[in-house]
Amino acid sequence: MSIFKGAAVAIITPMTETQEVNYEKLGELIEEQIAGGTDAIVICGTTGEASTLSHEEHLDAIKYTVEKVKHRIPVIAGTGSNSTETAIYLSQEAEKYGVDGLLLVSPYFNKATQKGLIAHFTAIADSVKVPVILYNIQGRTGVNIAPETIVYLFNNVENIVAVKEASGNISQVAKIMQLTDGKIDLYSGNDDQVVPILSLGGSGVISVLSNVAPRETHDMVQKFLDGDVAGSREIQLRALPLIDALFCEVNPIPVKAALNLMGCFSAHYFTAIASISQSTPFGRVLTATQLLAGLDTKYVAYTSLNVPKSFISARKQVVLNTLSNPVPAASRIAPTFLQLCSAWAAIPSATVPSAGSTGICPDV
Repeated sequence: MSIFKGAAVAIITPMTETQEVNYEKLGELIEEQIAGGTDAIVICGTTGEASTLSHEEHLDAIKYTVEKVKHRIPVIAGTGSNSTETAIYLSQEAEKYGVDGLLLVSPYFNKATQKGLIAHFTAIADSVKVPVILYNIQGRTGVNIAPETIVYLFNNVENIVAVKEASGNISQVAKIMQLTDGKIDLYSGNDDQVVPILSLGGSGVISVLSNVAPRETHDMVQKFLDGDVAGSREIQLRALPLIDALFCEVNPIPVKAALNLMGCFSAHYFTAIASISQSTPFGRVLTATQLLAGLDTKYVAYTSLNVPKSFISARKQVVLNTLSNPVPAASRIAPTFLQLCSAWAAIPSATVPSAGSTGICPDV
């Protein structure tokens, strides 16, 4: 009953300026992911801001994704809630649309007991027939799903087949794999722990990184599964600065800012999420490029950057050169953005103008 092996993208939910789901952009992102080798699409997860969507928006996004993907790769719908009744409703509707699996986060804010978690997940899973992935992310929910609880659910509920482990606790991951004799599909929920989790028998990753680097994320997992551990490790280590940047503020603020820098125009947020701080790495790059190009803060695009090279310092020129290259094909997105990640590391914050500055930055 395995849903997928490899790298699934925890895809963002692109928004319009009026905070409505931008389905045209969502469709483009889905196509870019498939072209980039992504092994599955996870819609309406944490990165998709599911908890801030209305039920109608939530279900519409799931239905749209299923119809857009057309069985080319699995679609997994995030249908968890802190209300068991709500989670059952969302899960049953998603099943009707034809999803390949469900992602059920532990009930947030409730701080459920382990016994309560068993009752909650069992009730939801019993209400549907599609396979279920448990989602353990204590930092978001306030409660850890204990290894013994995961193992109990895996052994006693037929369609609970996997877990997305985002606790960050490698010892916990090892215990889950040991107690299930390696039979559970365990996916890394942290992009910086993909290879370590694969080494313990994991099946892949549900990834934020894949939003901006689908090919690299897929290759990281596939190389390991094919026996090229050194190649997999090389990608993991090379991607660490980018992964750190994607979590410099609460997810999905940085990844939406990153996609915006790449010309995807997806960096609109729900009010509770807000936009990225200009004191963070992405904020520094946004500020520098906006001022250099004289652009509005919400629209930074590769093709719009046309600044005389004589006005820019050597360090800022690295950023400009990276951003000035159009990215017409999905296959070029990840390498270009990885270059950008390396570029801002060379820019001391003192040399980046503040948000209130105007005009072209002088050479430094």
